[in-house]
Amino acid sequence: MSNTIPLVSSGVAGPLGVLHLPRLWEKVSLDQVGKLHPDYPAIGAGYDSMVLDGIGIDKDAFVEFMKSKPSYVQLEAWILEQKGGTLDAVAVSELNSAITGYLHDDATRAEILAAAGRADDGSIKDAINLNNLDDWAAFHKQEIAG
Repeated sequence: MSNTIPLVSSGVAGPLGVLHLPRLWEKVSLDQVGKLHPDYPAIGAGYDSMVLDGIGIDKDAFVEFMKSKPSYVQLEAWILEQKGGTLDAVAVSELNSAITGYLHDDATRAEILAAAGRADDGSIKDAINLNNLDDWAAFHKQEIAG
């Protein structure tokens, strides 16, 4: 069985404009079929929970819906159905700002950059780019470099 490292960035939004939602969909979709790499939680305490809380979607209801193996478009349609046809634009904007503004602590930043083989020159501080580097390094180690 494959252990897939999710590569959709937290900096990606779908048509609803919610950052990280495509990645959350990818991770939970992979988890539902037993293919999510064990180092990645299907729904973690960070961005995953921030997204569900930020758009007002119950975690248990989300997981239950994801058992139907929806496409991304079907997920967004379901979210709109849960929210009466629209998302609160202010809430989405605040959520997106929280995601783009999140910074890892110095130790986490240093660990991620070291694992990725990049010097910590202070130029990369945001969690989105650090998480991307972490995912890409893990993918390369698992799939390419062996």
